[in-house]
Amino acid sequence: MSTPRERPTPRARYARYTGGDPLAPPVDLAEALDAIGQDVMAGHSPEWAMREFLRRGGAQQRGLDDLQRRVQQRRRELLREHRLDGTLQQVKELLDRAVLAERKQLARDLDDDARFAEMRIGNLPSSTAAAVTELSDYQWRSSEAREAYEQIKDLLGRELLDQRFAGMKQALEGATDADRQRVTDMLDDLNDLLEAHARGEDTSEQFADFMDKHGDFFPENPQDVEELLDSLAQRAAAAQRMLNSMSAEQRAELMALSQQAFGSPALQGALSRLDANLRSLRPAEDWDGSESFRGDQGLGLGDGTGVLQDLAELDDLAEQLSQQYAGARMDDIDLDALAHQLGEEAAIDVRTLRELERALAEQGFLRRASDGSLRLSPKAMRQLGRALLRDVADRLSGRHGQRDVRQAGAAGERSGATREWQFGDTEPWDVTRTLTRSIQRTVSEGGDPRGGVRLRMGDIEVSETEARTRAAVALLVDTSFSMAMDGRWVPMKRTALALHHLVSTRFRGDHLQMIGFGRHAQVMEIAELTGLDALWDKGTNLHHALLLANRHFRKHPADQPVLLVVTDGEPTAHLEADGRVRFAYPPMGATIARTVAELEAAGRLGAQVTFFRLGEDPGLARFVDAMARRVQGRVVAPELDDLGAAVVGSYLSSRRGGRAGSGYGSYGDWFGGRGFWVDD
Repeated sequence: MSTPRERPTPRARYARYTGGDPLAPPVDLAEALDAIGQDVMAGHSPEWAMREFLRRGGAQQRGLDDLQRRVQQRRRELLREHRLDGTLQQVKELLDRAVLAERKQLARDLDDDARFAEMRIGNLPSSTAAAVTELSDYQWRSSEAREAYEQIKDLLGRELLDQRFAGMKQALEGATDADRQRVTDMLDDLNDLLEAHARGEDTSEQFADFMDKHGDFFPENPQDVEELLDSLAQRAAAAQRMLNSMSAEQRAELMALSQQAFGSPALQGALSRLDANLRSLRPAEDWDGSESFRGDQGLGLGDGTGVLQDLAELDDLAEQLSQQYAGARMDDIDLDALAHQLGEEAAIDVRTLRELERALAEQGFLRRASDGSLRLSPKAMRQLGRALLRDVADRLSGRHGQRDVRQAGAAGERSGATREWQFGDTEPWDVTRTLTRSIQRTVSEGGDPRGGVRLRMGDIEVSETEARTRAAVALLVDTSFSMAMDGRWVPMKRTALALHHLVSTRFRGDHLQMIGFGRHAQVMEIAELTGLDALWDKGTNLHHALLLANRHFRKHPADQPVLLVVTDGEPTAHLEADGRVRFAYPPMGATIARTVAELEAAGRLGAQVTFFRLGEDPGLARFVDAMARRVQGRVVAPELDDLGAAVVGSYLSSRRGGRAGSGYGSYGDWFGGRGFWVDD
């Protein structure tokens, strides 16, 4: 009996992950694009809008402003918590300990020299630095006192070195004379290297030899003299700013004490030589600045220098996060410095904002025009239109007391095919397919259809129809300055974009033309309209807009004309026969007469007319009421937030084939239920 062969176990293969940060939060392009689109429609450039979103951030994403605020808060905390006399206080405490121990010892000694020593100890200068200098040649009798005084010299040496080389204070704790000699040799070789570099005589071999010999003093591991200079000069400049921030008395004390570092003035001489070389080679560093510390926590020279470096780093971060300087880029922000000052989460925030900015460009939402300016791409316009249309759909589906009645055959004869329902569809439901999908979904979710099923939007299928009629739609939007002044500019543009997206995606056979009218009227593409700036241009030339709309209707004689007019003012301008604009306020009779005549021409072409009246101007209300009655049109006075839903709803009503006065039906319920005033 043969035994079955064992199947070989597949071997796992591993490779480096190259998909980016797997823990990074997802980038919400939809939120960013919506915010950018809002600002663009308000009249700002896409570049400005992008920077504004990065500055503000999103609902779940911290922006640059918040990070900059935290940087400034961190800076204030450092100044509020610390003071700069920590080393002086330590020296004073050690001196007091040494003097006290020596006095105790002298009190026990009975010889004449002890009395003389008591007099010397009792007459020490009040200045700590002068007292330390006075005792430099004193023969200590107390071993405890001698140890405390030696600690002063050791502390001063380590602090002075820690000012220039971070971590030196801890590294040299308990150092021997040999260790101190190594430091002296390093300083001499470093100064020789820097002076040779200043003369242009240094070589890469000299730098390599220096690092081979003294590299353990430089954990940052500079790769050349320039990198070495950068790190040394930044630290030295911070040390100088610390001195500048002290009072004159503190500086004088410290300079006098520095001569006692390691018991020899040689160290201070080498450090002074180093400072002079660094100042000469890096004059652009901030050597003259100062800060106002007012806290209770005393800082030593090394720690204080580190705090001054932190303050400089915070200042750099504040500027980087502001993005207000010429040529500013998100890549300018130092993520390592940000993580050091505010924590890793802050660096992740900036990395996410960078990725968002990059994704908007790489995925084609933003593009550079020929003049170098940033523009919203057609893809971005479609995305914005889709989002706005979803908002319109939510408002339409939430209207009070209305059912969305679809009349079979209204959009054409059935073709036999079905598809999933989408907002804007006017085709009838396929009841059999809809119920079948609902039952299948119920079973897949573990339910029992025998107990009944509940329809969801995703269950609905509609019967596709062959379109018998198409519409020629003219959307006339008022672009006079009052629209922007009264906060109607962005809602007008959002409305146009939502309608444009609906027509271009769901009713591709319809012909939509958008016409803006201020002092004069012009046909506009959607990108042009959404990017239009508000101009101080007197005049509301509805006459010119109607002329362009009627020309559009005549170009499509087989289509159903649909005229939608959004305005907040009476017509105050018209075109003369020679093409010149005539403006007058209050409106002159000729302006009203020519506007009415052109509207009646639209009525004779069979246009279904709807006026969307914005604002509470009684003169405008009387005018549009009269205009609508002349062509059996209708008037809607929506709130600004519902303007898009009102226009789209009117368009869909027209697509069902209803006349302006009779096909309003269910939408009339909605407008009335929302508190809108409607005139049939």
